[in-house]
Amino acid sequence: MLFSQLILRPISQRNSRFWSSVSLSSLFMDKNDSLNDVIRILEKSNPIEPALDSVVDILSPKIVSSVIKKQRHNPQLSFRFIIWAMKRDRWRIWKLHDLIVDMIKRDDEFELYWRTLEELKSSGVWIPSDAFLVLILSYWKVGIAEKAVESFGKMREFQCKPDVFTYNAILYIMVQKEVVLLALAVYNQMLKMNCNPNRATYGILIEGLFKIGKSQDALNLFDEMTQRGIAPNNVTYTVVLTGLCRAKRVHDAQILFDKMRSTGCSPDLITCNALLNGYCKLGSMDEAFMHLRSLESNGYALGLKGYSSLIDGLFRAGRFEEANQWFHRLCKENIKPDIALYTIMIRGFSQAGRVKDALKYLTEITERGLVPDTQCYNALIKGFCDMGLLEDARSLKLQISENDCFPDAFTHTILICGMCRNGLVGEAKRIFIEMEKLGCFPSIVTFNALIDALFKVGEAEEARLLFHRMEIGRNPSLFLRLSQGADRILDSASLQYMVERLCESGLFVKAYRILMQLTTVVVPNITTYNILINGMFKDGKIDHANKLFQKLLISGQCPDSVTYGTLMDGFCRFDKVDDALALLDQMNKSGISSTSAYISFMKWYCRKGKVFLACSLWLKYLRCFKNRGDEALKLIEQHFEKGELTQAVKDLLEMDFKLMQFDLAPYTIWLIGLCQARRIEEALKIFHVLQENKVDVTAPSCVMLIHGLCEAGKLGLALDVFMYTMEKGFILMPRICNKLLISLLRSQNNVKHAFDLLRKMELAGYNLNEHLSKTTKSLLHIRLNTMESVTRIQVTGPQQVASPGCFISMQMDPMGKIMDDQRESLCSG
Repeated sequence: MLFSQLILRPISQRNSRFWSSVSLSSLFMDKNDSLNDVIRILEKSNPIEPALDSVVDILSPKIVSSVIKKQRHNPQLSFRFIIWAMKRDRWRIWKLHDLIVDMIKRDDEFELYWRTLEELKSSGVWIPSDAFLVLILSYWKVGIAEKAVESFGKMREFQCKPDVFTYNAILYIMVQKEVVLLALAVYNQMLKMNCNPNRATYGILIEGLFKIGKSQDALNLFDEMTQRGIAPNNVTYTVVLTGLCRAKRVHDAQILFDKMRSTGCSPDLITCNALLNGYCKLGSMDEAFMHLRSLESNGYALGLKGYSSLIDGLFRAGRFEEANQWFHRLCKENIKPDIALYTIMIRGFSQAGRVKDALKYLTEITERGLVPDTQCYNALIKGFCDMGLLEDARSLKLQISENDCFPDAFTHTILICGMCRNGLVGEAKRIFIEMEKLGCFPSIVTFNALIDALFKVGEAEEARLLFHRMEIGRNPSLFLRLSQGADRILDSASLQYMVERLCESGLFVKAYRILMQLTTVVVPNITTYNILINGMFKDGKIDHANKLFQKLLISGQCPDSVTYGTLMDGFCRFDKVDDALALLDQMNKSGISSTSAYISFMKWYCRKGKVFLACSLWLKYLRCFKNRGDEALKLIEQHFEKGELTQAVKDLLEMDFKLMQFDLAPYTIWLIGLCQARRIEEALKIFHVLQENKVDVTAPSCVMLIHGLCEAGKLGLALDVFMYTMEKGFILMPRICNKLLISLLRSQNNVKHAFDLLRKMELAGYNLNEHLSKTTKSLLHIRLNTMESVTRIQVTGPQQVASPGCFISMQMDPMGKIMDDQRESLCSG
């Protein structure tokens, strides 16, 4: 939204007021005479204000502008003149404001302007709100937002009451600086001062609330605006549409878009693009193309922004080739791609693992005479990190500086996350320290990644210290000041109360400074707490995990399904089932549905051999969903109770597929649980039902089945399951492979199957030399010698039986190791 749109009065209205007040004789008066009269007053009169009042009828905005330009050599007189002129509504136009703002910021006349205001105050001259408006705008345009807020706060000292346009200016600045809490406090002061907000006021605040994720508060404010009789215009609708799309409420955005058109407010190109972009950001491409066709039927032409949204959406939906086709279509229509679109292309192909294609677009950027920015490089660096190509990622980071750009916080965070995922925690810590030295402040994502990685490598204490450091931020004294004493700040509500009190006392700049300093504190989010709680359980510190949960509740954070799932899983692992059940009850009362919580309980029940209770618990969870018929679930439960496992699983799978809500987790847990309880035949039934329904059984389930079948002496069935894993492309761990091979080799009737299996394993990609244990190799050697001896003395008919030795030849040294130079490769029998 343009700044001028937010605070500029309609010039046409002012001009009509002006001409209606001008006498007929003044219309024909010579402009130069009027100009000279005003300059004469400025040069000879002191004070100038009474003398200027006598010529007010002969002035026009053009003459006022000319006077300011001619008096640039004497800026203080210009300031006094324009402050006098600002008292007349007809001369308060954007062009005149720009002239004074330009004069103040270009010549650094802030001190002189303040001196002028002080003189007027001491002389008892009334100072209009616009006198401070131009000062606020001047500070903002030179990038000193704090001084702009300070100027607004000092208006009370000058007995100057802000009008709606001055309020809008300071609200806009506060929203841009992301101190929306302060903007809302100022808005409340505005209402208390009986200053009626206008459409722009609401537009600024609604946009700010959407930016900080308070979409419902933003919509409430939108309703308040309409209840005050202020009809939304194109700009307001666009702000709300964009905010709804950002909050992933595209359906609501579509309803508002339709309502906008029905009220006679025609959407412009920006509004249309906002909704199109909302669909694309969610990857809802069918709806996006439907919306596009509707727009095109109304004469909408897809421009660069529209193409960029579509291409980005296609990448998000995994439709990479279509995205590429739309890019080439754009080029054929002679629309030149910008850096933003190239960044989308690079990010899209990088996320698909096609970094070579992404690099081609980076080359194309320079060939077109464009300069890649940091965001562009970040997209490619992330692609390299995701593929584990960390050295290439580092090289690209160095390349950023060569193009007059600088690695930012996102660059360092991407690298830290990449290092953590690949177990290079020491390197991640080094980059973390480096980024702070460079003035790149870590985000919540940075902290979360590093804390999680520290827990995973067993550095729990360092992870906790990093968490506390995140809470304190870069200003420990501020943290201690706000967190101690009677008025300590514990949550957002107490912070809002403090800001409101400061504003009521006129201490706007103090409130601003506190909030800006608090932006250096990275507030732990729910993901942070989930990581910490999980880390504490892994470190065996149950009490610490519980305390963190209580701290989470006090801080105003809302536990999510992951929080409850993590806690219950931790309690179950340490056999604190009563605590876990209490949490389950608390979770259900709060209306949160957590699959992981129920899965944790099922795992615990299965570990205890209570598989039926695990099945019943899952059915209880399914009853939370209205689309699951209670009668059908009762019937399934009866099958479980009667021991009719196959029928129960079949009925449940049929229900899952019909509702398109299939989840493999419970079936896997039951299968493994039955194996652990040595109910191997029942586990095998689940395996066969899943197979029949073309559900891929997980590798861990297969391992448990193979182990159980070997223990039960059902080697043929164990072999069938192993063959299934090879069909699915699984490479199982050596332990289970050796378990099956040893079982086969020790069974006289299954030795040949062992050699058949070895050949198939090699063809499936197993490295036999690394996979086979000493015991397995020793048994193979014994079986080979035995079979070769039998072959030499036994001849059937005219042909000799083929030697099993051609399968594998392994010579053992005295230490039992296979000599590499004596090993022959496997061959077919």
